[in-house]
Amino acid sequence: MLTQRSRYALRAMLHLAEQPAGGPPVPMHRIAASANVPRKFLELILADLRDADLIHSHRGKAGGYCLSRDTGLISLGEVIRVIEGPLALVPCVSRTAYKPCKDCRDETSCAIRISMARVRDETARILDGTTLADALADERAAA
Repeated sequence: MLTQRSRYALRAMLHLAEQPAGGPPVPMHRIAASANVPRKFLELILADLRDADLIHSHRGKAGGYCLSRDTGLISLGEVIRVIEGPLALVPCVSRTAYKPCKDCRDETSCAIRISMARVRDETARILDGTTLADALADERAAA
């Protein structure tokens, strides 16, 4: 299940994606209001996104945040991984944080592992194949 923290991060990123490319940085209070995110919580989320180089921060009176890349080059999967970590539901199928299950008898024939690997693959395919630009286009089409 997607956590509230990930939903907030996605909302903040989509708000930044709506801004004109090369435009001025967006102040945190505007992102918080638009994304409906408590400011203190947003501060932590934006720091994680900045550390992952998905956004840039600018200090000063005219400071704020902007995307570090074009909206078509940032996937929803990237954002979620920054906030949540691996997409896998069980650690034995994770590509970035693999750990064997302690109670598994045979990993190669484990029905749970085989099913969860398919879930991971499809989830990654969809989330990594959906950019911020795609999500905005879907939102506009639905409106």
